[in-house]
Amino acid sequence: MTLVAIILATLAAGIGSVWVAALLMRAGMGGQGNRVGPQHLLSLAAGALLATAFMHLLPEAFESQAGAHDLFATLLVGLVFFFLLDKAELWHHGHEHAHSHAAPVPPVPHAPATASHAGPPHGHVHAHGENDHHGHNHDHSHAHAASANGHHHHHHHHAPRAGGWALLTGDSVHCFGDGILIASAFMADIRLGLIAAVSVLAHEVPHHMGDLVVLRQTSSNRRVALLKVSLAGAVTALGGIVGYYLVGQLQDWLPYFLAIASSSFVYVALADLIPQLQKRLSAAQTLAQIAWLVAGMAVVTLVSGLAHAH
Repeated sequence: MTLVAIILATLAAGIGSVWVAALLMRAGMGGQGNRVGPQHLLSLAAGALLATAFMHLLPEAFESQAGAHDLFATLLVGLVFFFLLDKAELWHHGHEHAHSHAAPVPPVPHAPATASHAGPPHGHVHAHGENDHHGHNHDHSHAHAASANGHHHHHHHHAPRAGGWALLTGDSVHCFGDGILIASAFMADIRLGLIAAVSVLAHEVPHHMGDLVVLRQTSSNRRVALLKVSLAGAVTALGGIVGYYLVGQLQDWLPYFLAIASSSFVYVALADLIPQLQKRLSAAQTLAQIAWLVAGMAVVTLVSGLAHAH
């Protein structure tokens, strides 16, 4: 029964997040200038991840017989581990390429195209001056999303290759890890597993929106792009199955698996999502960010309440 629940939850998180992303893009959401923009989705995801880690996964781990010192040490090691994976581009989400659904913007005519130019030469348009407090009005080029080291490059040097296989490989590795984390939560408690799956789904939506944007630049067939990203998302279920048997053989280590899952959620929220929200915004935009952050926490709380009721 637990294995069936893990498979269903991981498929919902992995493939469901891709389809939700595609539906939001079809509805015109998630782009700059829309009522529900990328900043809102990132805030929602960050709130869901933080609430899951601090309100559910960690409390469950600390209710076990494991010592607090050992669990905090595991949490610290987990944070460093995911930092190193990020450095190796195996845990990088690259949500920044979900900021726009437009084609890459050509370089600004008056910007000197020299190697010593201090500004970004890869298609970003910076509207300085009066619009500075609105987050610089960035119009991102997506071609840099599949670069090997996460740095921004000229889009004509690093345009995604046909199929975007580098991007899909990174997605698959990350989805596999998400599946193991969801399975760890399910092995502790089915309610906890559902909460973890919802959090993974929430933070994968803006990520997959960016993936679809990148892949659509390499192919005019939207269905092919959707299929490729869905296949990468399906790897979450494979990770869930491996996690089920792995954690099942190491039941005594379950609290430490939960601590590692928490470190993953905390790292993604604090190192990947929230830094993209650290812009100078108007008071109204800042309040909107906070509201969506709280909404992410509320979604996790609601799912927890519903799961507990059943």
